[in-house]
Amino acid sequence: MYMRGSGRMFRLIMRHAGVAREMGGEELSIAVQRVDQMFIQALEMGVSDIHMHPEFNALRIRFRIDGVLHEHEVITQPDLAQSMVARIKLAANLHLDEKRDTQDGRIDMEYMDRRLSARVSCIPTLNGERIVMRILDPSKMQVQLDSLGMPQDVITAWRRSLQVAYGMLVVTGPTGSGKTSTLYASLHTLDRVRRNIVTVEDPVEYEFPDNVMQVQVTEKISFPRALRAMLRHDPDVIMIGEIRDRESLQIGIQAALTGHLVLSTLHTNNAIETLSRMLDMGAEDYLVAATLQCSMAQRLVRTICPDCKVPYQPTPDEVAALQIPKEVLPQCRFFVGKGCNNCRGTGYRGRIGIFELLRITPAIREAIVNHASSDTIAQIARKEGFRTMLEDGRDKILRGITTPHEVIQAVYAGVYEE
Repeated sequence: MYMRGSGRMFRLIMRHAGVAREMGGEELSIAVQRVDQMFIQALEMGVSDIHMHPEFNALRIRFRIDGVLHEHEVITQPDLAQSMVARIKLAANLHLDEKRDTQDGRIDMEYMDRRLSARVSCIPTLNGERIVMRILDPSKMQVQLDSLGMPQDVITAWRRSLQVAYGMLVVTGPTGSGKTSTLYASLHTLDRVRRNIVTVEDPVEYEFPDNVMQVQVTEKISFPRALRAMLRHDPDVIMIGEIRDRESLQIGIQAALTGHLVLSTLHTNNAIETLSRMLDMGAEDYLVAATLQCSMAQRLVRTICPDCKVPYQPTPDEVAALQIPKEVLPQCRFFVGKGCNNCRGTGYRGRIGIFELLRITPAIREAIVNHASSDTIAQIARKEGFRTMLEDGRDKILRGITTPHEVIQAVYAGVYEE
């Protein structure tokens, strides 16, 4: 269907029993128009998540852009709000009459010859059903490693690790830090013709065009169950979307021990804490030392809008948090965005990663087996050239890419004290 007055093609697609068809609905219906318009605006603005939050007398719609929520619209007509929620649930193949339990679904859509989808979560609240939709744009997953913002030493070491025949590579960070994009970009560098690559994900955010077997986690197919089945499909490379429990970790380690290259993600504050986290989850220290090739931690920070970039004088607290020596401070230049129409007044446009990479060298392997503390391992890594996310972020600040506020907010919990 065409949105009236926009001249742009947008339609919701329903899939049932493997058959896709355009979702019905009266074009003149206000709810149909408002839902389509909401999706169009979200896609044009580069929104990652849409929040539909019911309040006592309104439905509040917010967009997450560059990691930050912005209020988009407030629907004050109860009938319209209910109709919009019903259309979203119908498009996601959720039960319309189920309003007392959580539901999850997926919406497929087409816009300007682009095929996209949204992961939908619906939960009952005091004032009605709250819906959050994660926009899954395949074009954003077709990124190259060079475009993620890795420092040259990090990307060189990471590429070298990807070429090993077997072992485990782990990307760590909180939800929304770009870990999945890094894994997808890493898989793009591998030889998919001569190597059998399999993935288990929740959800599958990007479908590879060829030679990659992707498995979607469901209630019946858990991560451990899918991993066991994968090992019977003669894989060379296994990507685990997330190591969530002891069983998944043990299967991943055994796969790495038996000649497979395993890529996965884990939730830790920094690269060095990955070691203690794996041990806490029940892995044997000698197995971690034998299989882990490297651990990379990352965060996403917003980049300064180039159209409204102005000099900035950091506060003493910001200088202290960034650990900038006083003697070099006079030579440092800082910038922020003052806000303009192109960045919607935020001063930021787009995001970039900040990274740290811990290579598991012989000295660190020995420290792991000897039950060394995280501080001791950090000291060994420092001597071997390890640089923290804070240092990478500081470099990007001094190059005018981002601001002190962004870096401090992103990595403060993971800062290594000098």
